[in-house]
Amino acid sequence: MEHKLNVRLRLLSYLVIAYMLLAFTWWSVLLYEKNQDAFYAKRELLLIGMVAEGLVSNQSQFRETSEYAELKENYEAQKYMIMGEAGVFVVSLLIGMYLINRGYNKEMMAARQRRNFLLSITHELKSPIASIQLVLETMKRRSTLKPELKERLVDNALSDTQRLNGLVNDLLLSAKLEDAYQPHRENIDLSELLEDLLQKLRSKYPNVKFTYSQDGNIPYLHGDKTGMTSVAINLLENAVKYSQHPVRIDTNLHFQGDEIVLEIADNGIGIDDKEKKKIFEKFYRVGNEDTRKSKGTGLGLYIVAEIVRAHRGKISVLDNQPHGTRFRIQLPANQPLQPAQDGARKAS
Repeated sequence: MEHKLNVRLRLLSYLVIAYMLLAFTWWSVLLYEKNQDAFYAKRELLLIGMVAEGLVSNQSQFRETSEYAELKENYEAQKYMIMGEAGVFVVSLLIGMYLINRGYNKEMMAARQRRNFLLSITHELKSPIASIQLVLETMKRRSTLKPELKERLVDNALSDTQRLNGLVNDLLLSAKLEDAYQPHRENIDLSELLEDLLQKLRSKYPNVKFTYSQDGNIPYLHGDKTGMTSVAINLLENAVKYSQHPVRIDTNLHFQGDEIVLEIADNGIGIDDKEKKKIFEKFYRVGNEDTRKSKGTGLGLYIVAEIVRAHRGKISVLDNQPHGTRFRIQLPANQPLQPAQDGARKAS
C-alpha cells in the first residue's frame, strides 16, 4: 500500500513538473514573439518619424543612426534576458526532477532494507528460540534420556543461546556505533588474537580449511580489543558463509609503511563491483530476503566498517584470484614492534 502511494506521489510530481515546463515554454515563446513584435513596431515608428523630419532618406541611413542602434541594443538585451530566464527555469526543473528521483530511490532502498532487516531478524530470532523450546520440551516430557542424547540436546541449546546472544550484541553494538562508540584503547597483539580466533573457528567449522600467515614482526595495535575481535569474527564468519566447497579461508597479517594490514580472503561467489560500495551500509544485504539462502541481518559489515573507521583505519573489498573476495584492513600503528619472532609464522 505504501509503495503504491509513493509511486502515485512520484507520478503526480512528474506531472506537475511537466505541466510547469510546458506552460513556461509556452509563455517564454509568447513573450519572445511579443518582444520581437514590439521591436518591429518601434523600429517602423522611429523610421517614419526620422524620415518626416528629414534626418534620413532610406533604410541604410536609418540603420546607421544612434537611435536605431540603441533601440536594437535594448531589443537584444531583452531577448537574451528572456532566453536566460527560460534556461534557468528549465535547469531548475531538471534539477528538481533529479532530486525527486534520487530522494524516491533512497526512500525505496531504505524501505527495502527495513523490510529485509525485519524479515531476517524475525528468522534469526525465531529459529534459535524454536530450537531451544524444542530441547526444553523434550527434556521435560522425557524424564529419562540417554546421557549422550541429553548432552547433544544441551549442546544444541547452548549453541542457539550463543547465537541469540551474538545477535543481541550486534544489535546493541550497531546502535552504539551511531553516536556513542569510543574505542577502549590498549596494546593489542593482533597475531595472537587472530590465532586464538582461528583455533576456535577450526573447532566450530571442522570442514573449513583456515590458513594464517604473518610476514615479519607486527607492531602492537593501540586499539579496542573487543572491537577488533568483532571485526575479525565478522569477516571470518562472513567468508565461511559465502564460500564454496571445499571452503578455504586465508588470513594474512603484515606491516607496510606505518600501517598494519590485515587481509582475509575466501574462495566464494565474490561480490559484484556495483555492490562493493553498498555492502558496508547498515542493514544492506545483496539480493532480497525472499530469495537469498544465507542467514544474516546486514549488520556485520556495517559494524566492521564503523569499528575500523573509529580506529582511523581503512577497509576495502577486492576480488580474490581466481575467484572469491578479499577484504583488506589498514590500521595505523604507532607502537614499538613486538619482541623478535622466528621469522614469518604460518598455521593451517
